[in-house]
Amino acid sequence: MDFYAIANKRQSCRDYVVDHPVEKEKLDAVLESARLAPSACNGQPYHLTVCEGEKAKEVAELCKGMGLNRFASQAPVMIVVSEVEYVTSAKFGARVKNNDYRSMDIGIVTAFITLEAAAQGLGTCIMGWFDDEKIREICHLSHPVRLVIALGYPGEKDVQREKKRKSMDELVTRI
Repeated sequence: MDFYAIANKRQSCRDYVVDHPVEKEKLDAVLESARLAPSACNGQPYHLTVCEGEKAKEVAELCKGMGLNRFASQAPVMIVVSEVEYVTSAKFGARVKNNDYRSMDIGIVTAFITLEAAAQGLGTCIMGWFDDEKIREICHLSHPVRLVIALGYPGEKDVQREKKRKSMDELVTRI
């Protein structure tokens, strides 16, 4: 599959096949894509905690609330993305330039994870609604959780939706 086919295929999946676990080889490919993702000063200021089985269900419950993310408990895998310390050179650059490189790097690694998952025939949903404190507790994390990614096989209700994006003229200025 070429890049544009993957980018067009990838969407937020909100329906998963409950009894279809993700094969180790596919999960390993997704995690390898994360390992290869670029980051400021190659520092990778994040940590990925892969939750499966009962632990995935616990994390999924902590991503629900106010009617949000009801589908999360269907996903057999939850990837908790936590923010860790900068490497020294990135920390210095972030301070001098007043720029949050960690957030950028977490966005990049998340893109790599979700696109490789799509290439593997898996669905993902990036969730920003969760109970940070409780997820840290059950995953034994000392750093803040920034995102949780649901991962699994898309269910039959997960039909390909039309992408609604800005036009190229609205999005890009060439000078």
